[in-house]
Amino acid sequence: MRPLDVFRTATFRLAFAYLILFAVSVLLLLGFIYWRTAGFMAAQADETIRAEVQGLGEQYKRRLIGGLRTIIVERSARARNSLYLLSLGDVPLAGNLPGWPPNAVETAPGWINFNYVRGVDDDSEVRPARAARVELLGGYKLLVGRDMTEVNAVESTIRSTLLWSLAITGFFGVVGGVWISRNVMRRLELINRTSRDIMSGDLTRRIPMQGSRDELDDLAGNLNEMLEQIERLMMGMREVADNIAHDLRTPLNRLRNKLEGALIGQGSREEQMQALESAIVEADGLISTFNSLLLIAEAETGAHRDTLELMDLSEVIHDIADLYEPAAEDRGVTLKFVAPSRITVRGNRSLLARAAANLVENALKYTPKGGAVTVATGINPRNDRPTFSVRDTGPGIPEADRERVLDRFVRLERSRNTPGSGLGLSLVAAVARMHDAVIDLADAKPGLLATITFPAVEEAQAAIAAQPRRALLSPSANRSARQPEKQV
Repeated sequence: MRPLDVFRTATFRLAFAYLILFAVSVLLLLGFIYWRTAGFMAAQADETIRAEVQGLGEQYKRRLIGGLRTIIVERSARARNSLYLLSLGDVPLAGNLPGWPPNAVETAPGWINFNYVRGVDDDSEVRPARAARVELLGGYKLLVGRDMTEVNAVESTIRSTLLWSLAITGFFGVVGGVWISRNVMRRLELINRTSRDIMSGDLTRRIPMQGSRDELDDLAGNLNEMLEQIERLMMGMREVADNIAHDLRTPLNRLRNKLEGALIGQGSREEQMQALESAIVEADGLISTFNSLLLIAEAETGAHRDTLELMDLSEVIHDIADLYEPAAEDRGVTLKFVAPSRITVRGNRSLLARAAANLVENALKYTPKGGAVTVATGINPRNDRPTFSVRDTGPGIPEADRERVLDRFVRLERSRNTPGSGLGLSLVAAVARMHDAVIDLADAKPGLLATITFPAVEEAQAAIAAQPRRALLSPSANRSARQPEKQV
């Protein structure tokens, strides 16, 4: 980075603005100190002069001009910074001044500032003074003053301190601004360099962190998490493309062959209609697969986040259990629904229903005849968060594959004889992420226990409790007045 580039950075401009603010603050502070100190010392000198004039005036009243002259001679002999002069017209009679100062400047009625010579010959110096002038009877004049050398020296010291403080503040402000700017720019350059490498195609690059836990480390950490998410999405897109090419090629070929067979076939009209119906079934399966992919993409991008609302999870799951009751009867599987009267979550009703349907359908698909599937909602006692779970008594999923089955097109059945596209659990995981929920697959011993844990929504309980309650039992269960658990 060139030196001139530092002065163009926002960091330097911010540091320079702070320098100006700090310099003005120092100027105001020292100016106030100067004004108070100099004013106090000047006022103290004037008060001393007034006291001297008052004392000499009392002596003059008692002892007249002769006594006043004697006192001035005595005081002049031992005076250090006090100045006295008694004169008749311009002729000095007593005091430690050689005569009436010719360069006196009147600053107020009865007050003058002047310079006088102190010492003799080579040891003399010109010094500033301030005095009060009093006119006496008979043409006599009295001057009582103070040497102001020390007061002026203090004022000069404060003024020079003020100037030096401003100069030092400006110097260190500029140096500090340059140093801060270079350090910040050095760290930002690491971010820019990493960004350029990523734009060049290296998605594995990450922004280095210094471990200082400051805002730039926080920024780097957030950017790294974003980059990891982008890399995962890119890898997911590649995998989706590969899986689409692999999983959809076979049904597309079957569809084409059936349509071609129906077109050129010599069979009866009934056989041709069967071939066309089979082709429609294949097309419906392909459409369903693409719809699932579209729904997963929408859930992962948060397209439905603005539709989230407070809702009763138990009501949604009850509807799904009701929907799959006939399917469970056909398979000879016992379907149980267990839930409290109301579980409040913030979510999208249709997406949660689709995710619940996928889990229930998946459980029914792999549960053997005579098995059981339990659908339940509740509150996790460890963290007071709403949960929804589906437990089956099927073969379950090996622990090593439980994370992998949440990806698209993953099917553990290598022969792929069971109907399905491998998108059911992927959709469930995408919907859970959109709701900031966590999905967990565990061993039910036997079978699989799939649990979705939602964020807590305590403030929603009162709002939902005010709504009319809906029965959570199936119609047949209502007729028999059973508890909120149904079995098929």
